[in-house]
Amino acid sequence: MTLPLRGAYAVTPTRRRRFLWAAWWTAEPVREPFRPPDASQGGARTVEEARAQAERAAGRPLVEIAPAWATAWTRVLRGEPPWPKPRARRDAPPPPPGPSSRAPSRPASARGVSPFAVLGLAEAASADEIRQAFRRLALVTHPDRGGDAGEFMRVKWAHDEAMARVARPRRR
Repeated sequence: MTLPLRGAYAVTPTRRRRFLWAAWWTAEPVREPFRPPDASQGGARTVEEARAQAERAAGRPLVEIAPAWATAWTRVLRGEPPWPKPRARRDAPPPPPGPSSRAPSRPASARGVSPFAVLGLAEAASADEIRQAFRRLALVTHPDRGGDAGEFMRVKWAHDEAMARVARPRRR
């Protein structure tokens, strides 16, 4: 990327609905290795305010460049790599079949365990009792509430499996 001699700035929105700007005026931004901006700051209420702050820091007019540069700088500030690794393409062929490519139908921790036992219910529990038990356990095990993700997956599996068994009783 070649810049005019006067420099460049990029603006990106933040999580708090403000704008962060990053400005380069001594040299152009470089992708590899990522060149940090000469100055940056967050908290602008509008894109125009961010531009004005960047130009004031540079002491000269700047040219706007893609917001990806400011986003890359925010990633660096968070301790992440500036550019995310490319994702696998959707049209890429699936991995070859093998034992490692097949996900188990239920969590490893739930194999050989009754879903009703995981939920703390009797085998003859009704759909309403299953729902109540799941909600009670979800409040404790959900990762958003400080619980363990693996344990929540086990409780979710137990709920789904118990509801399926109630919907279609097993033949003996």
